[in-house]
Amino acid sequence: MPMDRFDIVQSLPNGLVLRADETVIAITALRPDIWRVRIGRHGELPEDASWAVREPARHHDCDISAVRDDDALVTLRTSQSVARVSLASGALEFIDAQEREILADAMDSPFETGRQGFVLNKTLGPNVHIFGLGDKPTQLDHRQQSFSQWNTDSYAFHEGQNPLYKDIPFFMGFDAGRAFGMLLDNTWRKFFDFGVSDPAVIRCGALGGDIDYYVLTGPTPKDVVTAYHWLTGPPPLPPKWALGYQQSRYSYETEDEVRTLALHLRENNIPSDVIWLDLHALDRRRSFTIDDNAFPTFRKMIDDLHVMAFKVVLIADLHIARVTDEPYAPYRLGLEQNAFVHTADGTLYVDEAWGGPSVFPDFADARARAYWAHLFQEPYGTLGVDGIWNDMNEPAIFNDLGTFIPEVRHRIDAPGFTPRNASHAEIHNVYGMLNARATREGLLNIAPDRRPFVMMRASYAGGHRYGVTWTGDNVATWQHLRLSTPMLLSLGLSGFSFAGANLGGFVGSSNPDLLTRWLQVGMFNPIADNHADLGTRPQEPWVDGPDHLRIRREAIAERYRLLPYLYTLAEETSRTGMPMMRPMFLEFPSASGGEVLDRQTPSQFMLGAALLIAPPPYGEIPGEYEVTLPPGGWYDFRTGYRVETDRRAKITGNSGTVTELANSPAHQSHLVTITPVADRIPVYARAGAIIPHHDTISFTSETPSGPLRLAIYAADQCDGDVYDDDGESFGYRNGDFLRQHFTARFEANGRFIVTLGQRAGNRRPWWTSIEITIHGLGSFERLAEDRPCQFDPHRRTLTFNVAADIEETTIIGYGLRQKSSP
Repeated sequence: MPMDRFDIVQSLPNGLVLRADETVIAITALRPDIWRVRIGRHGELPEDASWAVREPARHHDCDISAVRDDDALVTLRTSQSVARVSLASGALEFIDAQEREILADAMDSPFETGRQGFVLNKTLGPNVHIFGLGDKPTQLDHRQQSFSQWNTDSYAFHEGQNPLYKDIPFFMGFDAGRAFGMLLDNTWRKFFDFGVSDPAVIRCGALGGDIDYYVLTGPTPKDVVTAYHWLTGPPPLPPKWALGYQQSRYSYETEDEVRTLALHLRENNIPSDVIWLDLHALDRRRSFTIDDNAFPTFRKMIDDLHVMAFKVVLIADLHIARVTDEPYAPYRLGLEQNAFVHTADGTLYVDEAWGGPSVFPDFADARARAYWAHLFQEPYGTLGVDGIWNDMNEPAIFNDLGTFIPEVRHRIDAPGFTPRNASHAEIHNVYGMLNARATREGLLNIAPDRRPFVMMRASYAGGHRYGVTWTGDNVATWQHLRLSTPMLLSLGLSGFSFAGANLGGFVGSSNPDLLTRWLQVGMFNPIADNHADLGTRPQEPWVDGPDHLRIRREAIAERYRLLPYLYTLAEETSRTGMPMMRPMFLEFPSASGGEVLDRQTPSQFMLGAALLIAPPPYGEIPGEYEVTLPPGGWYDFRTGYRVETDRRAKITGNSGTVTELANSPAHQSHLVTITPVADRIPVYARAGAIIPHHDTISFTSETPSGPLRLAIYAADQCDGDVYDDDGESFGYRNGDFLRQHFTARFEANGRFIVTLGQRAGNRRPWWTSIEITIHGLGSFERLAEDRPCQFDPHRRTLTFNVAADIEETTIIGYGLRQKSSP
């Protein structure tokens, strides 16, 4: 039966409410570039509540003009974007100020509804590429793929497996340099179909729940990312040690084994910060216990590891063993506080997990989250562990379904929500996120001025506010090394910048060459954790002899030398949401006419705006491979030699030696041919970058012995930043931080100007001097002031020092920067 026409039933300060029969549509502008659409199917709008989108963002107002063009359309206009509503069908179209389409409903069928579920139909342009949805084990571009969203324990997942651990229902569309985003804020089982059933349609929907979604109009990919984080909040700054090398396996089974591991890491001079303790540290695998037989002096072990500058992360699965015949406080307290989930008939839900028959906290209830938070007084407070690992939180259960049975019911009782009972079908996808939220709240209750470290496997959109994540139980194969890059890039685009993969692979045994290459690549991931499964061969850096140890140690040491750059990126992420690890199109949206460079070379990625990481795509296949360098100048990061990016170059052994040149347009991306070598992967520095670094250290809290070093990769204009704080507390919120901006300008007349900007924040630097090295000077005459310096005409580098007590200064010099060959 056809639906009646829509009428405007309410004018809002930032939008309209329309109605036809029992269908109600509210469209509001939250910002000039963000629109919210809510559709009620039973005569009223759905509840205005969200686990993902923060209340201030949901209720933010934006000035609009609303015009009824004729009997067919209503137009809502902000300063940056336009929404048009068809009064005949309720179909929506979003366009930019230049009348170019951003995202539009399929006019003949904008949405379909059933007894409980719904489907939204959006047009898919012929050249639109799709990114996001979290860590899907597939290529970065999701066009012509479909996905199911139902958090699932996926041991030894394979390429294309669907669903996986997380439900992050946010995607980005990209077309010729312009981007848009859409967040479908619904926690039920969902699907996304990007041109599979119909090549011209995006179909997405859920089996239940409300229609509540957001359209982010861009226009650039970075605009979409920052708008998404404005909605959901940026991830909090983790402790600095979270950026260090982390060693784990399932499991280090005894205290002696952990102590021996720590000694080996230090004796082998492997920079490292974190040791993880898995289930074998627990008494009968029960959360919030310690096996006193295997770990007889657990607290002393933790104290001794702290003396060695190691942090310890302990597992805390959400399963609470149902122990009735002996004291077990987590179970007793949970029963007293009615903190566990029940079935529809009111029976306490009991099912199998690691600790045997178990019960499960109802994290949708604020009181149950408070109960869970209280449990960390023992491991985090009394025993002194430094971080908590929430595994198995999909939730994963040892039954035929692999998760809670459908009869489980939850109690939603949380700020912003109307208290009510809910089915597990509604809560399942948000359950792991709420588990991490409760864990974070518990750690903050115990140590309010210490930044919590919470690792979670399952989550939902916005879950990045509560902890970091990883890609789950991957496999020790070259294929899974390849998959790790698009999975982490997709997580970064979806809010989870602070993410990693099990380096070396979790399931199965990594061969020596694979482990070495994976550690080399993983040192440029935001989280660098080497983790392996029970029964697999050891994966510690020294296990394959001195040659592999030397290569692996150098890869890890390089990460530690880059710590000032990494930590500066982490702080940027905590303010803006811009991911540390980025696809190339995020930095170069207009490259080659808006081409998605990442489709050509899927193993490549950006680390921040300045570094391009280009490992071999098929490490198991020897031979040359091509690297795509986006437009602009590039330098070999390690040697400082400029790469001739305005030509096609063949590079042997990553050295930067150029042979075989052939012309190509300077505004295009460029290809270089690489012959891979075992001891390093190619890393390129972007011309115009200023990258802070320091000498090798053994752990992140160690003060480097030398100066802060700035590497300037000469271009017409250069810039960079450094950020630092105490690495542990929230003192930076009150001014206990240091931020400094650096610039350099190279003029055509041969003059160059390097400026160290005024420092912000109250923190004094750890460095006593700054060593500045300019790469890419074709010639050098002098510095304007009498300052010691050294020019190497072969390497084309100039080096000089500036005292750290000079908080702001400008250095003028004379010399021509290296130009590309004609």
